[in-house]
Formats: sequence, structure tokens, C-alpha cells
Amino acid sequence: MIKLIDKQVSKIAIAVLVGGLCLAQASYAADPAAEAKSDVTMKHQDSKDRVEARIKALHDKLKITKEQEPRFEAVAKVMRENEAAIHELAEARHAKEDASAIDDLKSYKEIAVAHVKGLEKLIPAFESLYNGFSDEQKSNADSVFGKFEGHEGHKGSKTDAPKESK
Repeated sequence: MIKLIDKQVSKIAIAVLVGGLCLAQASYAADPAAEAKSDVTMKHQDSKDRVEARIKALHDKLKITKEQEPRFEAVAKVMRENEAAIHELAEARHAKEDASAIDDLKSYKEIAVAHVKGLEKLIPAFESLYNGFSDEQKSNADSVFGKFEGHEGHKGSKTDAPKESK
């Protein structure tokens, strides 16, 4: 579980860094203030839609049973709350028309911290759901979760390989 958290925090840090570079580049647009306000509104609906699609995909791929619905709904609720919190910070960030480079970096820090706080809420909710899974569902979840995050899954990694004896 610690490895998963470390990987997620690393992904967040990279995303924040890359996102900062992308937004710095975007600031050279013809009318950045108007574009930013328009983009935030469209992106919020897009991010809500992405979260809902992700929730549905997880529900389907994890093969949630009727008995597991309440715990899954707790996970979904946290996912929605996390999306809303990040959106609020992004809106505040884009509303600052006279932000300095330091202000910009601080706002990214706030977003990164919100991601970590979101994970801190998501992990116990998901752990409760996961602990109620059958062994087959746990194995499936381990595979699905890794692939869902864009890599080959948790099983079969170099750290899972048996150690050779000397």
C-alpha cells in the first residue's frame, strides 16, 4: 500500500510540474484572461464528466456486487468531492489576473496539496471496499487499478519477481 501511495504522490508531483510548464506556455496566448475563464468553465464540466465516467468504469471493471454498493458509493462520493475541491482551486487560480510567478507556483502547490488530501480521503474509503472483496475480486482489482492508471498493473512488476537465492 505504501508503494502505491508513493507512486501516486510521484505522479501528482510530475503532473503539477508538467501542468505548470504547460500553463506558463499558454500564458502567451493572445487573450489569456478570456481564454482561461472560458477554459475553466468548459474544463469543469469535462472534469465532472471524466470523474463520472471513471466511477462507472471502476464500478464495471471491479464487478461491484449489490452488497458492495454502499461502500462503492462512499468511494464515488470522495472522488466527486475531490474533483470539486480541485476545480474550486483551479477556478481561483484562473481568476487571478495579476498573479506573479510566485503566486502561480503557490497556487499549483495548493492544487498538489489538495490532490494529496484527496488521496488521504480516498484510500480509507477504497480500502474498506477492497477489504470486502473476495480473493478473486482483490486479484482483479489489483490488475484493474494498475491498468486503469495507465501502466501494466501491479502484478508481474520487477519488485514482485521472486528473489534468486545465492
